[in-house]
Amino acid sequence: MSDKNITISDVAEALGVSKTTVSRAISGKGRIGEETRQKVLSYIEEHDYKPNVIAKSLAQSKTFNICVVMPGDYALVDLPFFQEAIMGIQEIAGMMEYDILLCISQGDDITSLKRIIMNRKVDGVVLLRTFVDDPQVKFLAEKNIPFVAAGSSQYKSVKQIDHDHETACRELTSIILMRGLRNIAILGGNENYVVNQTRLRGVEDAYEQFGAKLEQTNLFMNLESKSFIEKAVDDALSQNADCILCMDDAICSHVLRKLRQDHVKIPDDVKIASFYNSSVLENNIPSITSLSFDARELGMTACKNLLSQIDGVEVPRRTLLSYEVVLKESTK
Repeated sequence: MSDKNITISDVAEALGVSKTTVSRAISGKGRIGEETRQKVLSYIEEHDYKPNVIAKSLAQSKTFNICVVMPGDYALVDLPFFQEAIMGIQEIAGMMEYDILLCISQGDDITSLKRIIMNRKVDGVVLLRTFVDDPQVKFLAEKNIPFVAAGSSQYKSVKQIDHDHETACRELTSIILMRGLRNIAILGGNENYVVNQTRLRGVEDAYEQFGAKLEQTNLFMNLESKSFIEKAVDDALSQNADCILCMDDAICSHVLRKLRQDHVKIPDDVKIASFYNSSVLENNIPSITSLSFDARELGMTACKNLLSQIDGVEVPRRTLLSYEVVLKESTK
């Protein structure tokens, strides 16, 4: 018999046993004598038998699919982050012979996720964005589906992998404060995103350590459109802000465009920094001070965590990944 592409039927015929017996030996489930089990396992090892995904899924009650939930309301500038994270997930999933099913969620609408879970199409889920009040988390917990958040969650039971945004934002804000800047405008996005609340805590902690106070008039949150961001820039400049801290690269790119339009010079007239770096900011002149996070590492670590959960292995509730503060021309 050729060793190439042999099937479970070929193994059963060669050993004179039933296909059910071979399946039980492979899965380790069901009643089967130890001598028979070892005979089957020795044979498949000798002939390099690799059960196909359908056979494996039947034997192990698994689909060998995982679902990656990506928000549908992302800005174009956010796409590289999600691409890198998904590449990291795919790298680990592929090594473990898992496939990815991509699901797009629209805010509170998790209809697609519900359909995937109810039809038993996946063994577990990776969430690429988390919310303060999160219907995804509630649903998956209710259905007892293994899942991991690639980001932080305020639900204590959720397994989560995230970069240490709070410490990173505290460190960058502290550097700005140490340079004698006090009239700092903070521009952020949707407060319902956990990551934005985490970043804001880092800012507030830095102010507290310096015995200073973040004035509410300098805090501009929920900036979800170009017009809101431009108005926030106008307001910040009218208050003589000496620095604008942007909570992400999407906001920062709009801020930079607005400042160029108004002929405001960086860093002479106002200094700029971003709490997230991307290819959009890397090519800016002058170069932008920012926080650098490895999205691919985030995806890889999240996938490893999820696959461990699927296999019944206990995993840490929260894993924090490192970051880098990149100081450039925009804050000199």
